[in-house]
Amino acid sequence: MDERFAKYARLFEENGFHLYMVGGTSRDYLLGLPYTDFDFVTDATPEDEKKFLPNAKYDFAKFGSIKIFEDGVEVDITTLRKEEGYDDHRHPKKITFIKDLETDSQRRDFTINALYIDLGGNVYDYHGGLADLKKGIIRFIGDPKIRIEEDPLRIMRAERFAKKLGFEIEEESKKAIEEGRNLLSLLNPDKIKMERLKESK
Repeated sequence: MDERFAKYARLFEENGFHLYMVGGTSRDYLLGLPYTDFDFVTDATPEDEKKFLPNAKYDFAKFGSIKIFEDGVEVDITTLRKEEGYDDHRHPKKITFIKDLETDSQRRDFTINALYIDLGGNVYDYHGGLADLKKGIIRFIGDPKIRIEEDPLRIMRAERFAKKLGFEIEEESKKAIEEGRNLLSLLNPDKIKMERLKESK
């Protein structure tokens, strides 16, 4: 088990909460790849976390997101949440903090990024992400067209992950990407630039 994750997971458990690895962290951990991003989720709210993580950064606490900087490493911890409405093709109109992993998983982009790992090494998979990981497939969660309309940047993310991991984008997702590519023009150019920087790394 990742030592950094284990340390924080134990801290959360001591305070009556749970912590899980998720996103690229759990994906790359399961693939045995090196990773520098630390993305964790919890059933604790930022108000709960302030009691035992007073030195964390709470600039985006209203979105359920806090950051910890330790030894030059950035750790992102986000409260489990449900999102509703994407008027600007990027940000949800409403966020509700929840306790349920499966509901949280439905807001995530790809099956391979919706794998939750707890301190005991148990993997919680609600969308066939483990099977896609073994087959080398990038697949949107739910309707690909809707997921791209919510956030067109997911087009670039899908292609970046496919290139980075040597995976194939499955056919329905590939079709939705080609049909929705024009939506990228609606995004803030800085977001496009940041994603391209990630591609070059």
